[in-house]
Amino acid sequence: MANISMYVHAITLDPDSNSPILILKEEAGERTLPIWIGLLEATAIATEMEKIEFARPMTHDLAVNLLKAVGIKIPKITVTDLKDNTYYARITLKYGDKTVTVDARPSDAVALALRAGAQILVNEEVIKESKPVQQTVLSGEKTEKEKEKWTKVLEELDPDTFKYKM
Repeated sequence: MANISMYVHAITLDPDSNSPILILKEEAGERTLPIWIGLLEATAIATEMEKIEFARPMTHDLAVNLLKAVGIKIPKITVTDLKDNTYYARITLKYGDKTVTVDARPSDAVALALRAGAQILVNEEVIKESKPVQQTVLSGEKTEKEKEKWTKVLEELDPDTFKYKM
């Protein structure tokens, strides 16, 4: 089955659960793929989309910096499967003429892809198996509202919030 090139269209909030939803949209079409993700992962994606920089590297920045330091590139990530309402992804790593793939959560894979300039692909079967997104979630007005909410959250973000509490 073919892989479809997609991009991060938006991060919005599920009106029922207030959980973040990553919306991937087909580059050469209108299909979308909603993936419910955690708040930390949504923040990692949103900060990169908005080009917000912190004084110290966050986890996804560190991972990309480590890979770059040893000459490993991330050419693409692929959302490969949907099993029991859980999405699966693979990160493709290239070192010289050697290519390997690593299992990852789609949210982490997308956060790395944005930082590395990697292509975001989704297996055609995953798109077919996923439930269609309600049009209200993808309406321009709602997306802009949600974007404003995320911008406000990110502007007021205190990095100390993300430290693990013991």
